[in-house]
Amino acid sequence: MPRELVTIQVGQCGNQVGCRFWELALREHAAYNTKGVYDEALSSFFRNVDTRVEPPRNLPVGDGRGPIRTLKARSVIVDMECGVINEMLKGPLGEVLDTRQLVSDVSGAGNNWAHGHHMYGPQYHDAILDKIRLTAEDCDSLQSFMLLHSLGGGTGSGVGTYIVQMLADEFPGVFRFTGSVFPSEEDDVVTSPYNALLALGQLVEHADCVLPIENQALIDIVNRADAARERAGGGAAATAAGGGGAAAATGGGRKAFDSMNGVAASLLLHMTASVRFEGPLNVDLNDITMNLVPYPRMHFLLSSMSPLQPPPRERDVGRAAAAAAMQPRTLDQVFGEVFSREHQLIRADPRSATYLACGLIARGPTATISDINRNIARLRPQLRMVHWNSEGFKLGICSTPPVGCPFGLLCLANNTAIASTFSTMRERFDKLYRRRFYTHHYEQYMERSGFESAMEVVGDLTHQYQELEGATRAPPITRLRPRGLSFLP
Repeated sequence: MPRELVTIQVGQCGNQVGCRFWELALREHAAYNTKGVYDEALSSFFRNVDTRVEPPRNLPVGDGRGPIRTLKARSVIVDMECGVINEMLKGPLGEVLDTRQLVSDVSGAGNNWAHGHHMYGPQYHDAILDKIRLTAEDCDSLQSFMLLHSLGGGTGSGVGTYIVQMLADEFPGVFRFTGSVFPSEEDDVVTSPYNALLALGQLVEHADCVLPIENQALIDIVNRADAARERAGGGAAATAAGGGGAAAATGGGRKAFDSMNGVAASLLLHMTASVRFEGPLNVDLNDITMNLVPYPRMHFLLSSMSPLQPPPRERDVGRAAAAAAMQPRTLDQVFGEVFSREHQLIRADPRSATYLACGLIARGPTATISDINRNIARLRPQLRMVHWNSEGFKLGICSTPPVGCPFGLLCLANNTAIASTFSTMRERFDKLYRRRFYTHHYEQYMERSGFESAMEVVGDLTHQYQELEGATRAPPITRLRPRGLSFLP
């Protein structure tokens, strides 16, 4: 049976990451669906629409041998300014995106979480819900919603978290995943500390699983890849400039930001590979939440991949040759890389912290259970596991490798290292809130107590992770000695 995933992309960053995601998804399915048929794998992300009739009619998967007519992405696109949406519709993906599934305004949320969450959210509640419900009704077996957004701006953080709360109310039985781009410390949006913490408080309460993606980590990954490509003879590399969003660039920086978006989009492709393609050990998205989230609020998963970046486009011959030279050569090398600091999508070192649970999804025909178990046994002594889940590895194998690679590996870890990210966000928030800078802009749409509530929620979550930092050994058990039995040892 088809298992569909509906993508909701919100704000400038969410839409441009989403645009790159749809491009890579089409490339991946085109590489493995050479007959041009509409099969179950393709139906996870796309509808097959017969536009020869009016109104257009959705064609079922059937036996998976029917021809592709017109593909339409299972997506809802939301932005409170129309610039990015217009650019997407004019681009090569314009025919894939359904114009009936767009919700936009013209003025934007002004980098104000409260403006987006408390004004635009309620204002467009019915319109957004209608688009989501229509998309959900086109699914035979809806498995999850995937929301793409950033926490630094106004629309992605404010409207994005409003939608997550809406999904929790209207679709409580469907899993809510978010790919959330965290702002860097050098972010050029001065109010991003407020937006990020307020949005984080909502994600703690209403999301089922959050995949944090840190802007600065993406910049570091792209810069390292470009430097390695130059050393491999790949020519001049575009250097990522710090400060902007993960999906906002013009001029010479566009290629760098396109690469950053490609890393974030590849994460989603790897995570959903077992849903779309066959394998000896498939992993559904509900398996991820069931096995990797030990407590309801502690649903933030550190992600790492190898290879990190998707292969260059076919026309980039020089870059493709250099990229091929940089790909990992052995499966053992791939396992070593996903546990390294350099391959994390946030700036953290999980090996120096405690793992609560760890999921590994391997891709490729050469990956076997014995290979995975052997590598886990090899790396296990180097990892600090919480004592009540010392064997907490969830394994998955998908037989279809990433495009252009013989194999790939995704690691999703619930790790206490995320507490340092939350603490940094709180420190940046305190620098502004201590002097009440810019709070009057937010108090036009919300009470000041909203700041206090978000601080309390994030503070409690940080404390929960910190409490488990040293829980690698079980506490000693006190044996009770019955009175009068002094002969017992």
